[in-house]
Amino acid sequence: MNTMKIITVLSLTIVSIILGSCSETLFDTEETRVESDSEKSAEEDASLCEGCTFSGTLTESEIKGLIAMREEEKLASDVYRKFYTLYNVPIFNNISKSEDAHTSAVLYLLNGYGIDDPALAEEGEFTNEIFTGLYSSLVEKGSTGLIEALKVGAYVEELDIADLMKLLEETHNEDVKRVYGNLLRGSEFHLQAYTNMLKLKGETYEPTVISMKEYKEIISVEDE
Repeated sequence: MNTMKIITVLSLTIVSIILGSCSETLFDTEETRVESDSEKSAEEDASLCEGCTFSGTLTESEIKGLIAMREEEKLASDVYRKFYTLYNVPIFNNISKSEDAHTSAVLYLLNGYGIDDPALAEEGEFTNEIFTGLYSSLVEKGSTGLIEALKVGAYVEELDIADLMKLLEETHNEDVKRVYGNLLRGSEFHLQAYTNMLKLKGETYEPTVISMKEYKEIISVEDE
């Protein structure tokens, strides 16, 4: 009888180890998929201003929007690069590269229309002091742990999405529309990636900038 009990305990232990191993393998596979998707996004964002003609004119409002978006995209890139340094999780590195492509696309527009570039080379430093303060607060919050860093990433993408939707409604310039439309799709993809990574870690994300309806519509595209 004692022998049977020992065999039963050993069998259950072995099964538990096998199931745990399978679970870890599944998690690694899914995490790799999310990070691979982010890397794919970075590659697809390489020519966001392709087809721009610079033949139109820009209003003062459109110029202000481009200047702000140049630094807002740099903000995202700088924050994610900082988190990659802290946690060495590839999703931050991959999406920061995509954000670099976003900032380059806006810079291409600025150069094409003869507008001075506001962006500073130093990480975490911005011409607009609002972004300087936001960078510090976001990094501070995300430095408390990986989960918080992923939530900060999702929040930054929410900011981008909300601002880009607003700017798209206000602009009539075709070049600007083309670039903002591409940036918006990229930001939606990034929000999906951060949300999926949080799901893999057993966490949920609640939007605070865009509406829940808008958020669910963005996420449902990935789910489908």
